[in-house]
Amino acid sequence: MAAAITNPLELVTELGLDPGLVPPAAAAGSAFRLRVPRSYVARIQRGDPNDPLLRQVLPIEAELADTAEYTADPLGEHAAIRAPGLLQKYHGRALLITTSACAVHCRYCFRREFPYSQQTSESSRWSEALDEISRDTSIEEVILSGGDPLSLSDARLTGLTDAIQRIPHVRRLRVHTRQPVVLPSRVDAGLTQWLTQLRLPVVFVLHVNHPNEIDADVRAACALLRDSGVTLLNQTVLLRGVNDDAGVLAELSRALFEAGVLPYYLHVLDRVRGAAHFDVPEARARSIAGQLAARMPGYLVPRLAREIYGAPAKVTLSPSFTG
Repeated sequence: MAAAITNPLELVTELGLDPGLVPPAAAAGSAFRLRVPRSYVARIQRGDPNDPLLRQVLPIEAELADTAEYTADPLGEHAAIRAPGLLQKYHGRALLITTSACAVHCRYCFRREFPYSQQTSESSRWSEALDEISRDTSIEEVILSGGDPLSLSDARLTGLTDAIQRIPHVRRLRVHTRQPVVLPSRVDAGLTQWLTQLRLPVVFVLHVNHPNEIDADVRAACALLRDSGVTLLNQTVLLRGVNDDAGVLAELSRALFEAGVLPYYLHVLDRVRGAAHFDVPEARARSIAGQLAARMPGYLVPRLAREIYGAPAKVTLSPSFTG
């Protein structure tokens, strides 16, 4: 993580791109800075400004546009806070913001303006969040999120999950992470030792948007996770210019399955400020989902969904088989 590229000039130079991309990247990255691991950069096509992986990480001028209905908190997470770093939007599940640190800064991130300094559940605040979970016997699943939970050390992860496992009504642990994809070396002996010592069933929800993100190192990381007893699912965000094509999504599902990961959700973009240029209109999203369903077996078709503030669950959108 320390070796990640954070300077637009360095990224543009490394990839042999037009230096004219640097000033708008610097301007757009002033509030939400560029961060991309070198292992991920190695998968980006040199000289191609439209590479689907590059589009996910390089700040561009369009992020500075003020677009109606795109806000700092598109999912109403502030209203879901129950304790410092503890969010609950849906029955039976609670989400712990474990850290603000991510290995990569995805330009469409719905938490790009999240007030981490107020809510991050660092060790001094975990006790209050865990006490709240302990008091509510309806919570049977704890979701570790962030930032990225795997930005924590193995020792801190162990301390946190030991405390969670002492809560008798918690039956499952879910980890939302992008690190096995963008920084697969994070899945090492220490991490797998932590996982094999857990008594709770563990689900990792990965975040892969394009088949080019899955290389041999990612497949090896997924194999280690599976060997540690982890169930692997994937969430994809539907992004204009990245994966808004049924053929690309079909290839992604194939690549995921070959890596031992099941497609789970295909998310319509959350309307966070600075990400409007990634939006795929809902009618087109439903059409793409229909095309994908028509060519793939059901277990390789992720559910098209949108998260709506105040709804009791994610809203599933029906695929369209016309148009």
